[in-house]
Amino acid sequence: MNKNFVEARRRTGMSQYGVARRLGIDQSSVAYWETGKRTPRASLLVKLADLYCCTIDELMGRSSA
Repeated sequence: MNKNFVEARRRTGMSQYGVARRLGIDQSSVAYWETGKRTPRASLLVKLADLYCCTIDELMGRSSA
């Protein structure tokens, strides 16, 4: 799952700090998600998917198959 967060962020050209600032959270939270130490709250998943122009399923590594 953490690989998906990193790839989605990089695709948008944003830094961890930029994502954190847009979401109103600490940069360390973004780093924790990307290293797999923590997962974002459900309410933040929606905002992340919007920010990264993808679906929550894509962020979570779920396929439609």
